[in-house]
Amino acid sequence: MISLQHLTLRREQSLILDDVSLEMKQGENWVILGRNGSGKTTILEMMTGYLFPSSGSVEVLGYKYGQCDLREVRKEIGYIGPSLMEKLSLSDPVWEVVATGAYAYLRFYQAIPQQVQEQAVKLLEDMNLGDLAYHPFGTLSQGERKKAMLARCLMADPKLLIMDEPCAGLDLYEREKMLAEIDKLKQRNVSVVYVTHHVEEIVPLFSHVALIRDGKLAGSGPKEEVLTKDMILATFDIPVDVEWDNGRPWIKIRPGGR
Repeated sequence: MISLQHLTLRREQSLILDDVSLEMKQGENWVILGRNGSGKTTILEMMTGYLFPSSGSVEVLGYKYGQCDLREVRKEIGYIGPSLMEKLSLSDPVWEVVATGAYAYLRFYQAIPQQVQEQAVKLLEDMNLGDLAYHPFGTLSQGERKKAMLARCLMADPKLLIMDEPCAGLDLYEREKMLAEIDKLKQRNVSVVYVTHHVEEIVPLFSHVALIRDGKLAGSGPKEEVLTKDMILATFDIPVDVEWDNGRPWIKIRPGGR
């Protein structure tokens, strides 16, 4: 599904990524986990073809970047990130914002087919946002907006869904509602790559984890093998204990750094 080989990125004297290699196979759903500034979002930008490495190769969904039309690749990828939400119109009705995902538009300037409108409303209903479908997008809470963004991604029936910290800025209630919708993606034929710096956001949907520290790969593989107290200490410099509950990890900080 995704093959990243020996990715290195330099900016002047700074080494942003240092020889990162990852293989993400069909049927696997990955979390890229690490501290702020570790290089997580940089890796996502390379997956979507908006950033190219100084050296190394990227292959996504069978397309080798540099030898394909990236516009065609992006038609098969759904993306949720803070930069996209900022570009959407707050005055448009929620269903219309969702419907733009079928065409990768930011806003409609022509008549919208009835079938597309019905599909958008149905997706909102599936996420318990049906009552808000005709409200202006700007009246939604942050959590509701992010669920609407997830619905927007699903309009195009993507093969791959890339999510960059979709729960950032949400309170506990809104975060858990968003994570519940993300976990329901296991009912769909879509592969997911999810970036976060919070271990507790790794819901049962996710099968694999890549740990990134200072632009390097600190570990990768099945989540139960990677999310150990030693690996988390090596990635975050914080001593923790890890407990698992129905496929979801929870951490306890050891008092006094012991």
